[in-house]
Amino acid sequence: MSGRPLLIRGSVPLPEAELNWRFSRSGGPGGQHVNTSDTQVELRFDLAASEALPPVWKARALERLGSRLVDGGVLVVRASEFRSQWRNREAAMERLTALLGEAVAPPPKVRRPTRIPRGINERRLREKKKRADTKRGRNARDWD
Repeated sequence: MSGRPLLIRGSVPLPEAELNWRFSRSGGPGGQHVNTSDTQVELRFDLAASEALPPVWKARALERLGSRLVDGGVLVVRASEFRSQWRNREAAMERLTALLGEAVAPPPKVRRPTRIPRGINERRLREKKKRADTKRGRNARDWD
């Protein structure tokens, strides 16, 4: 691996023991090299059984990533866009941290609805009336 820990939202590290790697051959064109090397990377992280994430984050991630989870709580990320296994591993790790980072983010602050100030509304109506009068003045009936 790269030697640096996998950090979620810059603060919570994911232990290497909780990451499960699988390698296979990438599909598509590529000549002789692609037929012999296992460059496609599949990174599996058991979110449901993880002890690394705080309970609040874990619950939030399980709820938000529910449709992406397989086998009762396992998050799977695949990478095969590069010809090197090393770069595909890096891409898979970046994808996993981005997914988990978004999933554990706090919910956005609730917007408190505000009223439009009366002056703004009155000015808008005045301008509409002025525009309507301008257009009404262009009417062809008055040109006889």
